[in-house]
Amino acid sequence: MSATQRREQLITIGRRLFAERGFEATSVEEVATRAEVSKPVVYEHFGGKEGLYAVVVDREVRALLDRIVAALTAGHPRELLEQAALALLDYIEEEPHGFRVLVRQSPLLQQAGSFSSVMSDVAHRVEHILGAEFASRGLEPGFAELYSQALVGMVALVGQWWPEAPGPRKEEVAAQLVNLAWNGLSHLEARPTLLTREMP
Repeated sequence: MSATQRREQLITIGRRLFAERGFEATSVEEVATRAEVSKPVVYEHFGGKEGLYAVVVDREVRALLDRIVAALTAGHPRELLEQAALALLDYIEEEPHGFRVLVRQSPLLQQAGSFSSVMSDVAHRVEHILGAEFASRGLEPGFAELYSQALVGMVALVGQWWPEAPGPRKEEVAAQLVNLAWNGLSHLEARPTLLTREMP
């Protein structure tokens, strides 16, 4: 096995272990045992468990972001919302180990390498789409950031809930998300007010 092949093997094994057990419960010794190599081989490639974990997380962040960004390239705003929701759900369904790595808490998971950071990046991209749409409808474009955070947050939380939920298929989940989000967005009031408290 070449050095490149060995590195890829170790990343694959590490990804599975981090998904199954989390960072703390995974050891270099177990990674080495599953790869049928000595511990120094793992240290040689990654410098230790932290280095391996960083590579695994970085790959998953890029893979998820690439999928969602590719879904936000063209189409009617409702179609963009549907494509983005499906892109996240596709990733969760097709890459369950990668998704579990991203959503597991770890003391090493920096803000720049976490599920929330990916969703924040997506929300920033959605903000520009919403801003233009708001302006074209006579709505205040300054609130596009708030709405993008709300939309992406809704999809992200449902995405975390869905793998363990009994019943709903991916397409049903996406359709329900889009139903709530789009029908809410399509009937926005230009100056919303509260019923239970005076607006300043």
